Amino acid sequence: MIQQFADWLIYSVLNFDPASKLGSSINFFVYDTVKIYLLILVIIGVIAFIRTFLPPHKIKELFSRQRFGMGNLSASILGAVTPFCSCSSIPVFVGLLKAEMPLGIAFSFIITSPLVNEVIFVLMGGTFGWKIATIYALFGIALGVIAGMIIGRMKLDKEILLKFDDATGEKLSLEYLPKSIEGKIQYSLQEGVATFKKLWLVIAIGVGIGAVIHGYVPAEFFEQYLNINSLLAVPIATLVGIPIYAGCSTLVPVVFALVGQGIPLGTALAFMMSIAGLSLPEAIMLKKVMTAKLLALFFGVVAVGIILIGYLFNFLLVT
Repeated sequence: MIQQFADWLIYSVLNFDPASKLGSSINFFVYDTVKIYLLILVIIGVIAFIRTFLPPHKIKELFSRQRFGMGNLSASILGAVTPFCSCSSIPVFVGLLKAEMPLGIAFSFIITSPLVNEVIFVLMGGTFGWKIATIYALFGIALGVIAGMIIGRMKLDKEILLKFDDATGEKLSLEYLPKSIEGKIQYSLQEGVATFKKLWLVIAIGVGIGAVIHGYVPAEFFEQYLNINSLLAVPIATLVGIPIYAGCSTLVPVVFALVGQGIPLGTALAFMMSIAGLSLPEAIMLKKVMTAKLLALFFGVVAVGIILIGYLFNFLLVT
């Protein structure tokens, strides 16, 4: 419905040419902005409503007791079954933080969510075979688990910039949460609107950058940087993918085209995963949520993981 609204507004009402770069960019901007705005209002509101029945510190205690990365695994699987791009997963990530989910577990979700979902699995299965699709999905979930555990062990909760206290400045607990259903609904709506007010501008800026890249930077522009037959090809592919903004589902055909030109599958997948999981618009949005130190750590750990997955794919297919 959001895509239909964007198409109607841009192509029917404003009469932009669907084949033009400007029309494509504006359509992308309207669709993604509206989608993310609605996700913030709905998801933050739903999580806030659930939170009124269970104080955040109880949620934190529950997940903190899960040993051997089981909490991270649960969050990564949740990310794998939610069809969000990197920017669309940010509202859920913020909601998990507001519920005082342990930091590493929340990161496991936001790492896996844009990289693995059922659409990507089916597209990769139909394009490269189900064995490749299964290995990719397992590697994506494993990346979320391991990277989340690494970040969680560093005790960087103070690097989160959002404040999660209620309007009185008191730490949320059952005595401060509304008791009636009407009060819970009102509280949930207020939480969604308050979070929206904090993030709406930076989201618009981030999606705007992504829209320009989407409309004006063709995929062919990057192919010359990937066709390198050396050990540096995978890291270069990962770095080249960061400025671009797109979802994995739309990138599988691009990966297929790159492989058809002789680029190793692991190198092409590293390029795809970098675009989906480490986009520049995502970084701009997350800068409102966390410090530059934590953001750099997040990008660094995930980039290393993507590079390792690229090498593993190249090694497995060669051997």
